[in-house]
Amino acid sequence: MSGNTFGRIFRLTTFGESHGIGLGGVIDGCPPGLPLSEEDIQLELNKRRPGKKIGSTARSEKDKVEILSGIFEGYTTGTPIGFFIKNEDHRPRDYSHIKDIYRPGHADFTYEAKYGIRDYRGGGRASGRETVSRVVGGAVAQKFLSLKGIKFFAYTKEMGGISAEVISPQSAEELPFFAPDPSVIDLWTERVEEVKKLGDSIGGIVEVQVHGVPPGLGEPVFDKLDARLAYAVMGIGAVKAVEIGAGFETAQLLGSQNNDPITKDGFESNHAGGILGGISNGQPIIVRAVVKPIPSISIPQKTINNKGQEVSLEIKGRHDVCAIPRIVPVVKAMVSLVIADMYLMQFGYEKAGLE
Repeated sequence: MSGNTFGRIFRLTTFGESHGIGLGGVIDGCPPGLPLSEEDIQLELNKRRPGKKIGSTARSEKDKVEILSGIFEGYTTGTPIGFFIKNEDHRPRDYSHIKDIYRPGHADFTYEAKYGIRDYRGGGRASGRETVSRVVGGAVAQKFLSLKGIKFFAYTKEMGGISAEVISPQSAEELPFFAPDPSVIDLWTERVEEVKKLGDSIGGIVEVQVHGVPPGLGEPVFDKLDARLAYAVMGIGAVKAVEIGAGFETAQLLGSQNNDPITKDGFESNHAGGILGGISNGQPIIVRAVVKPIPSISIPQKTINNKGQEVSLEIKGRHDVCAIPRIVPVVKAMVSLVIADMYLMQFGYEKAGLE
């Protein structure tokens, strides 16, 4: 089996490695008649570009997408949309000195255990750079869903142990760190600089809101909407936990507190995160992703090489201090791929038709 394809109807297959020639993929199942251009996709790619954000890797990539197929005269044709993004600033030589060493926190050991061989250049397929193809797929999904009145708001809820109030999710994409509250930007900047000087890294929490989702999306019992969202978001390499709605907080609530009362005007609260019984209920869908600290740090770490010998490792090179903010559009992309797929499952291509 291959783990490189996501989705049932709206499907994304990706390929490529961190320091190979490039990355790309095929989007299949996108309805015909969708107005789509490389510029539409580039808007999302620019949000995760390396080398342009505070605490980001110094690696400079334009991440310029090239659409190879599936679009004619500015509209999708219903056939597979092929795309490619060239790696321009890749330096595989930066990793030659650790090619026989298993880096703590990385997938070096497990990839070699599974395949008997691994691409040590920046982690190869296990690198965070792989997510660039997911953002392309998500951009197409978001363009399709926007014509159905569905909107996505993605932002940083917490970074380095410092939480933000969700004051303005609509404007977060215009602010550093995708901050939903401008007052937290200076605190996050100081935290990043502090950790960077230590040679260490930090994690955080990304939150995505989806507005305008009609009730009825989800395929119980094994393809519940929340189950598919959790599966999708957990498929991002740096994510270690997922919450829907109130999430872990629900363990501390009484049933009378956790239930969302229903009135003739709708729901009074949204602890369920827009999903009941695995099916969307028309409220905003709330998804939270817990992001681990970047494992590439310059502090000495204990590990072994492929001969089983213990060694001390200090990782040098160009690395992020935190996967946030560049992972924010990636989480949004995976959520949007699920919503697009579930929308087509529920309504089919007839209702998904585009004028």
